[in-house]
Amino acid sequence: MQAVDASKNLSSDPRNSEVVFPAGRDPQQGNLETPINSSPLIKWFINNLPAYRPGLTPFRRGLEVGMAHGYLIFGPFDALGPLRNAENSNLAGLLSSIGLVVILTACLSLYANSNPDKALASVTVPKVPDAFSSKEGWNNFASAFLIGGIGGAITAYFLASNLGLFQSFFG
Repeated sequence: MQAVDASKNLSSDPRNSEVVFPAGRDPQQGNLETPINSSPLIKWFINNLPAYRPGLTPFRRGLEVGMAHGYLIFGPFDALGPLRNAENSNLAGLLSSIGLVVILTACLSLYANSNPDKALASVTVPKVPDAFSSKEGWNNFASAFLIGGIGGAITAYFLASNLGLFQSFFG
């Protein structure tokens, strides 16, 4: 068996030399630029998510993220939960999704109070918003996440409960 030469790096392999590079061409950063994370389309998409979009307050960020989570969490609880065949499956899905949003908010609050380090920039997100650099920012994000999550779950419940009415308008 041959010993592996530790002095070789990614750029010395001809297969990787055209595709994968150290971020900023500095191998000490511990981050790699790949065709996925350094693609302009991916960078545009990630930087337009509510967590990284410039100009938003921590409360607005949490509200948008919470609304999306509350809305999307309702579906699996409603369609796949133990009461999926019952008359009140929508209500069970609503209460379950609100319960999970409350648990996720508690986790966010615990993280906020653990004095997290400042978020590091990466290839995809070169400038991390200041909202995630303080305890107050994280707490504002968490409280807005709770409000948005409950609102998103209620919206999904309303739409699922009145699905027949909406189908009669378009069908």
